[in-house]
Amino acid sequence: MIGCDCEVCRSSDPRDKRLRSSIYVETPECSWVVDTGTDFRMQALRENIRTVDAVIFTHSHTDHIMGFDDLRRFSHARGSMPVYAPAETMRDLERVFQFAFKAANPVPWYLKPEPHVIGGPFELGRTLITPLPVPHGDSIVNGYLFSRGGEKLVAYLSDCSGVPDAIIDRIARVRVLIIDALRDKPHPTHLSVGQALDVAARVRSDATYFTHIAHELPQSAESRLPAGAHIAYDGLKLSF
Repeated sequence: MIGCDCEVCRSSDPRDKRLRSSIYVETPECSWVVDTGTDFRMQALRENIRTVDAVIFTHSHTDHIMGFDDLRRFSHARGSMPVYAPAETMRDLERVFQFAFKAANPVPWYLKPEPHVIGGPFELGRTLITPLPVPHGDSIVNGYLFSRGGEKLVAYLSDCSGVPDAIIDRIARVRVLIIDALRDKPHPTHLSVGQALDVAARVRSDATYFTHIAHELPQSAESRLPAGAHIAYDGLKLSF
């Protein structure tokens, strides 16, 4: 946090040095990124990402889209960049980045988005991606369930203030739940740690990772979480 001297902002633990929330998924067939936050370029350089075959967006808040133009490097390698987003988010992307979506004569090295409005489950390679609409304050945004071979591997709910029963049922027994847990204190647009733990108990995942964490929650707080619950950190890698 700019101008803050709290425990986390002054921490020497590298896991307390957090950039915006996003995930990169790599499968035998293809790879994709979920959200391109303001720090996307730095994250791609840090993780030595060389290939992005598609991008999926949860919603259009600035901390999730403002690295969009840095997809141009990957778009140039492919010729275009498939962009998957809910209808409202796609409209916002087309407005904010109209130089890319509306270019009459695009320069060869510019980003060339290929829009795909999400209307239901879709596939990237052999991965089935199921949208999970959840409330984020007064908005409805998408989380996503990633399944392969009929097995529910990961449910990603980066921004939510609640998880409806229908979504709980859909992701029940998923192997890994990645879920918004901003801080201990309640917040109007994000889950608190206690609320996220309640969701995890209902989902009964093998493991739960908290994401979209504010500076009020230090990495050391993981020691007080129940078995199977973890605080995610930048650069964390999960394999299946």
